Amino acid sequence: MEEGPYKYIRDGDGKVSRVIRIGTRKSQLARIQTDSVAAQLKQLYPDVHLETVAMSTTGDKILDTALSKIGEKSLFTKELENALENNEVDLVVHSLKDLPTTLPPGFTIGAVLKRENPHDAVVLHPKHAGKTLDTLPEKSVVGTSSLRRAAQLKKRFPHLDFNDIRGNLNTRLKKLDDKDDFSAIILAAAGLRRMGWDSRISQILGPEDCMYAVGQGALAVEVRARDADILEMVSVLHDPDTVLRCIAERAFLRRLEGGCSVPVAVHTQVKDCQVRTLYLTGAVFSLDGAESLKETMQTSMAAGGGGGGETLQKVDEQVQRVGVTATKIPGHAQDRAERLGEDLADLLLSKGAKEILTVARQLNDAR
Repeated sequence: MEEGPYKYIRDGDGKVSRVIRIGTRKSQLARIQTDSVAAQLKQLYPDVHLETVAMSTTGDKILDTALSKIGEKSLFTKELENALENNEVDLVVHSLKDLPTTLPPGFTIGAVLKRENPHDAVVLHPKHAGKTLDTLPEKSVVGTSSLRRAAQLKKRFPHLDFNDIRGNLNTRLKKLDDKDDFSAIILAAAGLRRMGWDSRISQILGPEDCMYAVGQGALAVEVRARDADILEMVSVLHDPDTVLRCIAERAFLRRLEGGCSVPVAVHTQVKDCQVRTLYLTGAVFSLDGAESLKETMQTSMAAGGGGGGETLQKVDEQVQRVGVTATKIPGHAQDRAERLGEDLADLLLSKGAKEILTVARQLNDAR
């Protein structure tokens, strides 16, 4: 039964429960990620009825063009957000790296879950089993649709050629295995692990080879910012360290005005030395990787100055930090993470990052 924007269900004993509808993309990986979030919610709230609503997005439909060429910021999110706006779903599960750093008005990220390995992975064609990018033959073709990956790897492995490859994980693996077009492809380790395909990972690329995308490896739950009960419900899924790392990364990218069409990469760590400290390394690259700027900054997560232990405040879109609402995580820590990202971006901009990114964008548009 429907009542206003909400849907309810009555069980055999006459008990009425609200149905929570979860929006997701149709791909196998998206469904696996959504099912994992639903399972956690079901465990926390056993009386809630959960329904999954799957839909195709623009990014799923346009498979013959590199992501960086389509020029749409919300390729994998727009249709899902439309459903959220129209009350067809109550929350949406995304890969955080697909979410723009500025969300449409009225939406917020209500949960950022514990991050899976954020690094990139090399998947080799079966005939190259046992090799690494270093030991692949000269002029071997490596598939990646990411400007960020290609820029870093071209510089690091100049003996290799890099070509675009599109499609979901299943499609890209099939293209690799069934043809001889590619010697290897680069994919996010997190996706392969969630699919149960760890055995296909030939090599994990550390930050010295390839720094990762902003938000890579983390799942995000997007909700209507004014939907206080849903926001409260999903907020228990937040992983504090992942939230702080991703706020810093997203603030860095937003200040740089980066996106799919420019090569921007990050690496973050939270370390417990004497004081809990967040480290952020950020970099920008030219398309061929020949030009780059890279710096590291850090900030203490300890209370002080900003004051800690804030109580749950009334939901207000103004307390979002780069689209994230995390009222149960101390505000001072979130503010410092956000400022860290902005300060690092400002440092790179002062050293010429804007010029590198502008040229990269122009060259990409001209391709």
